Amino acid sequence: MLYYLIVCRSLTYAQRTAAALERAGITARTLRSPKSISGEGCSHCVRVSPRALDEALEILHRAGLEPKRIFSAQSDGTYEEVGLI
Repeated sequence: MLYYLIVCRSLTYAQRTAAALERAGITARTLRSPKSISGEGCSHCVRVSPRALDEALEILHRAGLEPKRIFSAQSDGTYEEVGLI
């Protein structure tokens, strides 16, 4: 697994999510969700490293920024949904 995508309900929500993570020292990048995972049209996500996911989810929970869905990016270019912790 290369990285995780935390799917958010809007661009603003993704920007808030990334900002909360950056304030906590976790590198986070806001981007458009790949078409294969967006499902309902246009969505945005935040990219985090595998080693930072658990801490990132804890930070987001404390900030009241619950993710919509989480996907792991695989080395073959596919995405696999991961259950919310």
